[in-house]
Amino acid sequence: MPDPRARRGIRHPWTALLTAAAAAVLAGAASITAIGEWVADAPQRVLALLGFRPDPLTGLIRPPHATTIRLVLAAADGDALDRAIGHFLQERKTPASGRKIIAVDGKTLRGSRTAKHPAVALIAAMTHSGQVLAQRQIDGKSNEIPAFAPLLDSIDLTGAVITADALHTQHDHATYLHKRGAHYLAVVKRNHPALHESVRRLPWRDVRLDHYERGRAHHRDEIRRLKTATFAHLDYPHARQALQVVRWRRDLGTGKLTIERIYLVTSLPPGAATGSELATWDPRPLAHREPAAPRP
Repeated sequence: MPDPRARRGIRHPWTALLTAAAAAVLAGAASITAIGEWVADAPQRVLALLGFRPDPLTGLIRPPHATTIRLVLAAADGDALDRAIGHFLQERKTPASGRKIIAVDGKTLRGSRTAKHPAVALIAAMTHSGQVLAQRQIDGKSNEIPAFAPLLDSIDLTGAVITADALHTQHDHATYLHKRGAHYLAVVKRNHPALHESVRRLPWRDVRLDHYERGRAHHRDEIRRLKTATFAHLDYPHARQALQVVRWRRDLGTGKLTIERIYLVTSLPPGAATGSELATWDPRPLAHREPAAPRP
């Protein structure tokens, strides 16, 4: 991480300040004030481990003031910090057997909304086990779509499968992933009416069942059935298969039954993944999300 401060008057190392802020957040600090208080109360041995230098005369470490931390965090390049952390995590990750599955999703930074500024929105790429590989802040005047390719530029996508919600079912995204040597599993909704209608009208009744799953969670019984269909042509770049996922949910309290049909397309060729694997990679796994839950 480059240090943007002028050399004159520097008292604390740049990396120590950033590391201290990160440690404070991991310890539960949710504001600049709380970060400053955590650093001020940190024992001398902790400050030394964070990288702060002791006074040459007294041998004691004087913690930075909360104002110093606030100015440092305001001056830090958020995207550069995300890239640095992403590279660090990719170097540390344990090589996994099988195909690499990466989920792209947006989120709102908790506690970032103020009276004068909207909440900070982020887009992240993470493994399905929850390990974040890259993250970027979304332009307040835009949305996640333009940030998709820049987010993934720093990640080796060769042979990976990228999953995302329907917002990222974009022709440009599919073309980008193909050029990077990756595959996609894209949700198709009615915001792409022609594509949705083409997939919906496939002869699903005649397609054999590839996966069946039943479970109980969140006070409801759930059943999920998955079918895959191969087609010769579909108006979506490099698409090779379509998927239909049907979910039955019965509320254990009210007895109400709901049925939801979801359609997806993937660039994976037939036989490249089993029905169970595709169900595992589904961006909306069984018992994890409500049918129409708004993003936090």
